[in-house]
Amino acid sequence: MSAHNTRILYIESKADGLNGPARIGRVTFSKSGKSLSYAGRTFGKLNGSGFKANCFDLETREEFCASGPRKGGLNRLYPESSKPVEIDKDIAEEYWRDIRGS
Repeated sequence: MSAHNTRILYIESKADGLNGPARIGRVTFSKSGKSLSYAGRTFGKLNGSGFKANCFDLETREEFCASGPRKGGLNRLYPESSKPVEIDKDIAEEYWRDIRGS
């Protein structure tokens, strides 16, 4: 069995509007690359059909935006939001060292 590709991504819920809860964590891509898994959820691609979202939870149909985290830390589409972005503890050191350069 081959290992699936993983990557640290920024994931923001769009279920309740444009500035939803957001996290930075490690996702696992399916072998085909058509879906990704994070925190017990599986996400499919919207292929351009979402509003400010690019993927959706296959079970709940909630929409999300998933993207690579930005070096400068301004990951939200609307960075003026005061909502915090949580960083998963298991990747925090790698995130700050490799992505943010701290």
